[in-house]
Amino acid sequence: MLLNQKLVDDISEKISQTLNQGPVKDLEHNLRALLQSMLQKLDIVTREEFDVQQEVLLRTREQLTALETRVTDLEKALLPVIPE
Repeated sequence: MLLNQKLVDDISEKISQTLNQGPVKDLEHNLRALLQSMLQKLDIVTREEFDVQQEVLLRTREQLTALETRVTDLEKALLPVIPE
């Protein structure tokens, strides 16, 4: 995923502000908070959430395929046999 220039500029500016404001011992804490805030704006999901949704999608696809097969079979059973 490519970040737009505005977001990159915002991150850079906030890192600069963090470096200039607090002592070095608070740097890691401030950067973590900053990065967490920026990542939340990107609407990113965890790997676990992604995996769960992928499984749900797989089961849904399997059910759809089974239903399509069932509909096709029912249509064949209801259509009169056309003589050749």
